[in-house]
Amino acid sequence: MKFDVNLIRAQFPILQLEVGKSPLIYFDNGATSQKPHVVIDRIQQYYTSENANIHRGVHHLSQLSTENYEAARNSIQDFLNAKFSHEIIFTKGTTDGINLVASSFGKTLSAGDEILISQMEHHSNIVPWQLIAEERGLVLRYVPITDSGELDMGQFYALLSEKTKLVAITHISNALGTVNPISEIIEASHKIGAKMLVDAAQSLQHYRVDVQTLDCDFLVFSGHKLFGPTGIGVLYGKEEILNSMPPYQGGGDMIKTVSLTKTTYNDLPFKFEAGTPNIAGAIGLGCAIDWLKAQDFEGIQAHEQDLLNYATEKLAVIEGLRIYGQAPHKCATISFLVEGTHPYDIGVLLNQQGIAVRTGHHCTQPIMDFYQIPGTIRVSMSLYNTRAEVDGFIKALNRALNMLR
Repeated sequence: MKFDVNLIRAQFPILQLEVGKSPLIYFDNGATSQKPHVVIDRIQQYYTSENANIHRGVHHLSQLSTENYEAARNSIQDFLNAKFSHEIIFTKGTTDGINLVASSFGKTLSAGDEILISQMEHHSNIVPWQLIAEERGLVLRYVPITDSGELDMGQFYALLSEKTKLVAITHISNALGTVNPISEIIEASHKIGAKMLVDAAQSLQHYRVDVQTLDCDFLVFSGHKLFGPTGIGVLYGKEEILNSMPPYQGGGDMIKTVSLTKTTYNDLPFKFEAGTPNIAGAIGLGCAIDWLKAQDFEGIQAHEQDLLNYATEKLAVIEGLRIYGQAPHKCATISFLVEGTHPYDIGVLLNQQGIAVRTGHHCTQPIMDFYQIPGTIRVSMSLYNTRAEVDGFIKALNRALNMLR
């Protein structure tokens, strides 16, 4: 279906809300996306007429829940173009997926091996590597960023060596909107024998990603940023690598046999899905993926690029305003500060006018340290936002600045 923002907006009930006496303008999509009717209804349908535990029952509801849970896995396999459905591991979200790889793949590394990440990573793509590095005696190295908010690719190549065993880089910066040259990074990493993890938490809602073409070894994302429910996410991993990794957690469903002396582990994907999973979340995510696959991705990208350009032009003329992250290739995310004001104060005043933005360090304190600032105001837009909303935001921002000045 050809992209039509008005038709899209009609599918998201929360966009009809008012905050106080003002219509909601939701510009906090980098934190979480809103959900279309079809996803909300699908989750309600599950709990109303399908609820049962999976993989364990011969009765009708258990078989139905199992079928729908695995159908969601197949939808995600198709969306990512993974080679096998068992390469799709359900997790709690991006953070959980990264911790799984750090804890499991990390155990296959030896003291002195190196992991390469970047200065622009979300804390969830920093802290797990710090933990496993301390535990295993690994060396953690960081690719610096430039003033424009891009990766310093010269330094990236300088840091790569035969000691590098894993590279973990975000596809899109959640704080700056920078779209990284992820294909180039993967190719260079593989040339020296390193595995590659892509943090796609901020990218799949904006771009189609083919994991076979990309040739990444791991890819992680969260359902709630992709128009799906919270508490559910995905780790994609190549079959051979996942099979070589030890289990991350122990419990039901991840075993073949258990005795008091020995346990044998289940096959993929169940080896990494211990315990009763978030069944409703997985089914809801599968529904969100199916909904997104039916949309006009080229139209979405053109619309979001127009919003980014339009909002950037409007902000650029405001006296004392500085945008952080000026990479030529960005998604529809803008971080900024206004001289003489505090981002929290602006966020509060915008909220009073119905504008939802994010203020603070956005779980990227190393970025803020690089720019020597406490945080920013972040506007992150999505497919259901409009130019009229940008105009409303700019009007509200100017009103807030007049009050603060």
